[in-house]
Amino acid sequence: MAAAGRISGPEWRHYPDPATELEVLRLTDPAFASGMTASHLRQFTRRGEFLLYWSDRYADDSVGARQAFVLDLKNGGSRQLTDAVDLDPTSLSLSADDRGVFFFDGPALKDVQLATTLARTIYTVPDGAVRKGFSTGFDGSAIFTERRNGRTRIMSVLRQLTRRIVEIEPEIDEVMTRPRRMQVLYRSGGRLWLVNNDGSSNRQLKTAAGSTGEALWIPSGRTLIYLHIPDDPKELITLREHAPDDNSDTLLAKTSQFISASPNADASVFTGASRSRASAYVLILLRIARRELTLCEHRASDPAMVQPVFSPDSQNVLFVSDRHGKPAIYQVHVARFVEETEAQ
Repeated sequence: MAAAGRISGPEWRHYPDPATELEVLRLTDPAFASGMTASHLRQFTRRGEFLLYWSDRYADDSVGARQAFVLDLKNGGSRQLTDAVDLDPTSLSLSADDRGVFFFDGPALKDVQLATTLARTIYTVPDGAVRKGFSTGFDGSAIFTERRNGRTRIMSVLRQLTRRIVEIEPEIDEVMTRPRRMQVLYRSGGRLWLVNNDGSSNRQLKTAAGSTGEALWIPSGRTLIYLHIPDDPKELITLREHAPDDNSDTLLAKTSQFISASPNADASVFTGASRSRASAYVLILLRIARRELTLCEHRASDPAMVQPVFSPDSQNVLFVSDRHGKPAIYQVHVARFVEETEAQ
């Protein structure tokens, strides 16, 4: 039976963080698993009233275990959006106009309207092809990769019109559209590449030598931030910034071994999660002062799940942890440390 549209009541719980005594708000019940989508995708509505997320709270009676929901960040209620059979939670993304949500249900790329929860298939991955990655462009396009017969294609779907952006032999691990530009960033062979949406000017970015960890565009799209992982494990992981237009690459700060990092709306502050089990914290890093501040413990069994992000107004940091059971979504208020920003 279709269940899209049903509403769940608030599951909020407040508690003081043991390390900092800042108040933490747990937004979802850890009796079932919940989480957010990939950090580069649109998960907040423009004004930050709603959060798009996934949950298996109705795993016993839904078509598939995981479904997409929107959480009202003012009253705590959640509304189910999908009746997916095989939802890929890392493909969930709000559309550019906030009216719909993209997601992959197995090989089918679908969109669902927030107002009606009516879903339609707009593309199906061909038999024999393996799909990876997902991103959305500011023009409303959906971007992903398909690998078949030893070659990888970056594909674009816009209003059911499908085209190939570029095709290469190596595998592509992830794709990420550049904000406010008709370009796509992708990772292949451990390095970052940038290509125009028409397939021209496909080039490797001249980032710092060594391993490149998580990378994200700042909201303006002018630069890219990324974690640089030194070959010597005794050295600190650093946060760097790359400007593709002039090929400049600069050190922003050393980190307390961040496993992920994300900018706020004006890229004046960054939030990150430490990979250290001894110091399992969610932190913020001030660009100007190059100073870290601890917000709270995350105590996740796998630090990779934490993936902290700022709300659109930069007044809250949200993250995922399984410290109280199954993965749940948490929020900590940061207004005393970070100035409010306007919606982008």
